[in-house]
This record gives sequence, C-alpha cells and structure tokens, in this order.
Amino acid sequence: MKAKSNSLVGAGIISAIAASLCCITPVLALISGTSGVASTFSWMEPFKPYLIGFTVLVLIFAWYNKLKTKKEVECDCDENEKPKFIQSKTFLSIITIFAGIMLAFPYYSHLFYPNTNKQVVYVSQTNVGEIQYKIEGMTCLGCEAHIENEVNALEGIIEVSADYKNASTSIKYDKTKVSEKALEKAILKTGYKIIE
Repeated sequence: MKAKSNSLVGAGIISAIAASLCCITPVLALISGTSGVASTFSWMEPFKPYLIGFTVLVLIFAWYNKLKTKKEVECDCDENEKPKFIQSKTFLSIITIFAGIMLAFPYYSHLFYPNTNKQVVYVSQTNVGEIQYKIEGMTCLGCEAHIENEVNALEGIIEVSADYKNASTSIKYDKTKVSEKALEKAILKTGYKIIE
C-alpha cells in the first residue's frame, strides 16, 4: 500500500509539472538562450485542465490515505517505528506545496522576464508605424512576456503588447530604425508562428 501511495504522489507531481510545462519552457528557453524551443510544449495546452484535475485528485487521495485512521491489527512489529521521510506528512506537505507552485506557474511566469521598458526617441510622427500580428502557440502570460521581451530587444521599438487570449501582438515602432521583416524575424525566433 505504501509503494502504491508513493507512486500516486509521483504521478501527481509529474502531472503538475506537465500541466505547466507549456509555460515553464519559455522561461527555461530565455535562461538558456535558446528561445526557439519556447513553444515546443504548447500542444499540451488543451490537456491542461485534465492534468490539473488529475493532480488535485491524486493529492486529495494521498492526503486522505495519510490522515485516515488506521485499523488496529495485531502483529509482532514495532508500532513506535518512525515512518520513512518519503512516507511522512512533511514530505507530502512539501509535494503539495511544490505541486501548487507548479500549477500556479502560468500566473507568475512573466516575472522571470527582464523589464523591457525603454525610452525611444523618434523625430516625426510620420516615422511611427503600427502593426498587428496574429500569433499561434501562445498559451499564457509567460508566452506574452517571451514575445514582448524578444521584440523589445530590437532598436526602434516604441511599444509592444502581446495578448495570448486574442492570439495577437501589437507593435508600435520607428520605421527608420526597424523593418517589418525584422519584427517578424524576432517573433519567429521565439518559436511561435505568425498566422497570415
């Protein structure tokens, strides 16, 4: 029974990580400098509610098994034997907190991106261009931050705003300093696709 409980806790952790994998990958890509792999796990987004539900059910079941009263069974074993750490409430608490942090990752992942606000000076209003792209593959705030970070690295960007809910990115830029081709290249570098 103990081995079954431990494997369920392991399954809960794996599903918690899998539920947030599409949002963890862009942050890991930023840290490692390989931003092109950012959208690798975006295909998992439709399964996210099921993975979250599975994680919650597994943790509820694990806590139920840990807290339920045990039946008295007569045996010659030492009843005062302390359970192994991996079978303790402390370990299950750590696992529960870790799973919660992983499940909530999409809501705070944007904090891992550097602040890209910058002051851009342009000579004339006629030099300012605005363009909006439809983007495929964005699934959370982390995806938005990843695209915004990559585009803001270009010279001449006045404002960039990505929106995963509408699958779009709006860019205001100085046409004398950056081209539309460079904007598209920066977006494609993140691994997300521009929809024509």
